[in-house]
Amino acid sequence: MKYQSFLIKYAEIAIKGKNRHIFEEALVQQIKIALKRCEGSFSVSRTSGRMFVDALTDYDYDEVTTALGYVFGIVGICPVRIMELKEPEELKRAAAEFFGEEYPDRHVTFKVHTRRLAKNYPLDSQELNAEIGEAILMAYPDAKVDVHEPEVMFHVEVRERVYMYSHVLPGPGGLPCGSGGKAMLLLSGGIDSPVAGYMCAKRGLKIDATYFNAPPYTSERALQKVIDLASIVARYTGPIYLHNINFTEIQLYIYEKCPHDELTIIMRRFMMRIAERIAKATECEALITGESIGQVASQTMRSLACTNEVCTLPVFRPLIAFDKEDIIAISRKIDTYDTSILPYEDCCTIFVAKHPVTKPNVEVIRRHEKNLDEKIDEMVDRAIETDELIIVDRDGYRVVGKE
Repeated sequence: MKYQSFLIKYAEIAIKGKNRHIFEEALVQQIKIALKRCEGSFSVSRTSGRMFVDALTDYDYDEVTTALGYVFGIVGICPVRIMELKEPEELKRAAAEFFGEEYPDRHVTFKVHTRRLAKNYPLDSQELNAEIGEAILMAYPDAKVDVHEPEVMFHVEVRERVYMYSHVLPGPGGLPCGSGGKAMLLLSGGIDSPVAGYMCAKRGLKIDATYFNAPPYTSERALQKVIDLASIVARYTGPIYLHNINFTEIQLYIYEKCPHDELTIIMRRFMMRIAERIAKATECEALITGESIGQVASQTMRSLACTNEVCTLPVFRPLIAFDKEDIIAISRKIDTYDTSILPYEDCCTIFVAKHPVTKPNVEVIRRHEKNLDEKIDEMVDRAIETDELIIVDRDGYRVVGKE
């Protein structure tokens, strides 16, 4: 194996004070889960402010680095060469040899950065920097030292063994999934809600999801599109429990009994009510939506306040101040965009009024919702009773059935 280990860099976790170990342990668990998909055997360890993934058997480099690249909490993945602790001359030769393997053309500027944690080693960090740098220059005259803006930072850590690395592969950052609790995402087939779920998961939340289906006005392809979006997000979050709710009966009833310019707001209020009931039943502590202020009629300040009014759980809107182009950029980055723009309508777009109200009055909305009193409670109960649970992960999905 060219690299026997991977040094895992994390940023925000390191400033968590007395709670730091909780986040580190959560990150270790998420790394272990990610590596279960990879061929080979690995151990994950923490030591002296460092986290290492050690390869115990042969492995596929691309497979492992790809898997680690989806783990929230990781900001850098450093492939490491390990050698036994040796005398300075042997260490210098080994470092120069490794540098040559990493940069075959050798026309690079570099800087050596050494950490000496083995305090009985005969050279200190500054002396090691100078000695290893000199050895590299002697072996490869085309390389040059640049201490201010080097193309290559060549790291050497002298511990009970010697660890050398220079490449840093980017990770997604954030906090380990599940370290911040669990929330329910209102997931549609659009661009925004998968991005909202991704962003909240990046802050450490475990994500479940609710999708409102409207057969026969929406097709099986619309549901499959949402499952596919959940599968892409699940690369980062792990399995997502997707609750498929048949909303047709409720939508038609609202369409029949309520003013058409208020359809979107009233439907949205019932979606939030249903999602909150499922959230509470599944121990979620918040709702997540993909709303962005002013993007559509149901996302003005007055509309959002009207929607919030039916909820007792907090509602997280991570995209609230984002322009559409900002959201699209993230959707492209996480590979949901191409799926989101597939032309399969969901229930939100079927019953849209030509001229929806943009400044709804909560008192007026409540009064008009009373038109639904005769049947709406039993309809909501029926929708929740027929909840179809679909467990989605990065490799596919399975329908568990009715919740």
